[in-house]
Amino acid sequence: MASKEVKIKTPIIEMDGDEMTRVIWRLIKDKLIKPHLDVELLYYDLHVRNRDKTDDKVTVDAANAILKYGVGVKCATITPDDERVKEYNLKKAWPSPNGTIRSILDGTVFRKPIVVKNVPPAVRSWKKPIIIGRHAYGDIYKAVDFVVPGAGKAELVYTPESGDKVSLVVHEFKGPGVLLGMHNTNKSIRSFAQACINYAFSEKKDIWFGAKDTISKKYHAKFKEIFQKEVDARKDDLAKAGVTYRYMLIDDAVAQMMKHEGGILWACMNYDGDVESDMVASGFGSLGLMTSVLVSPDGKYEFEAAHGTVKRHYYEHLKGNSTSTNSTASIFAWTGALAKRGEMDGTPEVVEFAKKLEASVIETIESGVMTRDLTRVCEPPTDKYVTTEGFIDSVARNLESKLK
Repeated sequence: MASKEVKIKTPIIEMDGDEMTRVIWRLIKDKLIKPHLDVELLYYDLHVRNRDKTDDKVTVDAANAILKYGVGVKCATITPDDERVKEYNLKKAWPSPNGTIRSILDGTVFRKPIVVKNVPPAVRSWKKPIIIGRHAYGDIYKAVDFVVPGAGKAELVYTPESGDKVSLVVHEFKGPGVLLGMHNTNKSIRSFAQACINYAFSEKKDIWFGAKDTISKKYHAKFKEIFQKEVDARKDDLAKAGVTYRYMLIDDAVAQMMKHEGGILWACMNYDGDVESDMVASGFGSLGLMTSVLVSPDGKYEFEAAHGTVKRHYYEHLKGNSTSTNSTASIFAWTGALAKRGEMDGTPEVVEFAKKLEASVIETIESGVMTRDLTRVCEPPTDKYVTTEGFIDSVARNLESKLK
């Protein structure tokens, strides 16, 4: 295939990231994307130091660019804690870039395992991918927290635009402690439910939703109520598609999922989705084998890997040591964005390129060429693995053969 043969009509928003995934990001672009595509990438550097330099405006600008152009692809980024603030000499512990982008897009995150034949699920009953639909707004990710210095009364106060204040006692502290105030909105919960229903309808997947309304009789119960109303509003469509909806307490859902064959959409509240998506990813082989896409109610898409910045490997990289970091999820972030861009632009050749790149990754792993994380979970197990760059080079060779 001649260089730049595949033309992409509309720009894609590119968000660079941190540490080892930033290294991988450059390799993917240089070896798998640029040699074959004529694409305009609108670049936003979400490296933690640049977020600090811009007072996090770069993250907001990137999210607004996705709203304008419709498709973005994001590298993994650091959400700094106190230790990271010191390490990178930051002004403050900036919020999660993912949380900021999710809030602006009002999106729902869908995460799905990448299945390869020689990496069987760790859970024997799992036969089909389990898709996690994660509500991507509010809860602990937009919370206000406070270290209580000593004895005193903590209250939750709501001041309406008109009318009297409502005050609830949270706790009367006898000594030091901590406080956490969370919120959500009916609008965001409704968008979450609608996004999950639309996804399940298009993919013909049954929906599970779990919360803890027996304990949280107002907060969690509101999620249950709104989700049920949205399901009821689409019940005829869902019935025609053969899609069922089931509500369970979250602990019951977790227990039953371990015995289920999969092939369903598991809708989760924000924190639950964060945790359960990692469990599902590990159960299907590795966090490096998990796709992640943020979908807004009006059809904007942001694709990313479902894992972090791989800090330990990055420190080895800085020492000049070779690493064996799995780039599969990062590559699939790019293919997801490319396929969606091609779909939205009406350019099937772009969608086809994305499919060929994904097939090249799968074939590379199934041929026995894999990074170290997969050697422990593949069947049969092996001691043979390739370096970070060696894996991407092998994918590049497979891709070249498909594009001839």
